[in-house]
Parts: sequence; C-alpha cells; structure tokens
Amino acid sequence: MEPLTDFLISAVSSPWVYLVIFVAVVVDGFFPPVPSEIVVTVAAAIGVSTGAPNPIVIVALAALGAAVGDNIAYYMGRSIGTQRTAWSRRPRVVAAFAAAERGLARRAASMLLVARYIPVGRIAVNMTAGATRFSYRRFWPLTLVAGACWAVYTVLIGVIAGSWAADQPVLGAVIGAAIALVVGIAIDRISALVSRRRAAAADAARQARLGYQTGVTRTALPEPAA
Repeated sequence: MEPLTDFLISAVSSPWVYLVIFVAVVVDGFFPPVPSEIVVTVAAAIGVSTGAPNPIVIVALAALGAAVGDNIAYYMGRSIGTQRTAWSRRPRVVAAFAAAERGLARRAASMLLVARYIPVGRIAVNMTAGATRFSYRRFWPLTLVAGACWAVYTVLIGVIAGSWAADQPVLGAVIGAAIALVVGIAIDRISALVSRRRAAAADAARQARLGYQTGVTRTALPEPAA
C-alpha cells in the first residue's frame, strides 16, 4: 500500500487538485455521472490527514463550482427544455422532472436548497427552473446558498473521515468516499419515497374532488317526469 499511498498523496497535494475539484463540481451540476461528492470528500479526507489540499479552500471552490454548475443547468433547461436528450427521457428522470415542476410551483426555495444534495434531483430541478422560466433573480442567489451549504456538508464528511484515520490518509479517503456514497443513496431513496407519497396523496385528493363533483352534478339533475 505504500506506493499507492505515496501516489495518492502526491496527486492530491498538487496545486492542480484545486482545479480538478472545481471542474468536477461544475460538471456534476449538469452531468450526473461525475461523482463530485466523492471527489470533494476524498480530497478533504486526505487534506485533513496530510495538510494538503486545504479543506477551507476546498469548501470555497466546491461552493462556487456548485453554483456555477447549477446555473449552467438552468440555462440548459431554458435553451433546450427538459425532454430533448435520451437521458432525460428515462422513466426515473421523467418522474424527477415532473416532481421538480410541482415542487418549484409550491415551494421553490426549499426545493432548490434540498435538491442540491440529490445528484439527479438537482439537475432535474435546475433544468426545470430554466425550462419553466423561473425567475433568475430568485434562482441564482439560492444556488449560492445551496452550494455553500452543500460544500460545507461534503467537506465535513471528509474531515471527519480523515480525522478518524489521521495516520492513514488512504484509509481516511476510502472511509470518506463510502460515507458520501451511503449518505447520497439514503437521501436519494428518501427523496424518491417522499415524492411517491406526495404524488399518491395528490392523486387521491384529485380523485376525491372528481367524485365529489360528480356526486354534486348527479344530485342537481332534475328527476324525470312520471
């Protein structure tokens, strides 16, 4: 493990690692296969163990990169909509876009802040915001807040993991990546469950209204003449 440890430490200690972190977070804002949470967490875990990269700088770059990526997704939605790519037509992604549209209509601020923690969810929400012409004056300040909160949370995971394995930076990085992955999956599953329950409740309420209206209409009909 020593050669691998030396390689990882030298790579993460390079000044270029800051550019890698920033670019990874930006791209993840509109291209979900890029695992920015893991990149940020691993860098923070090794940073707290070895002294570089600096976790505070990571927070700043991750926050800025997250805001930039979210704004790119907004303008993608504004220019091409949400249904023009093969990826966006997958059933799960279609459902995410539908949930994003409902959420933006009811509670835009909380939707934008919470979605930042869900890889597919944040892209769906931000692209939907652009496609539906959600006010950009409201949108971009919220992306700054969401990016900052997400960056602090993600780096904190890495710092905790790195502190647990202070003398073994690679182990700290692995622990941090595992925590980030598990937390991400958990948030994704919980979000999907909540969305399904809300959709079911909305359908039930709609059916109840239709039933009530049908009953009222039938009652209002005059009795046929004998």
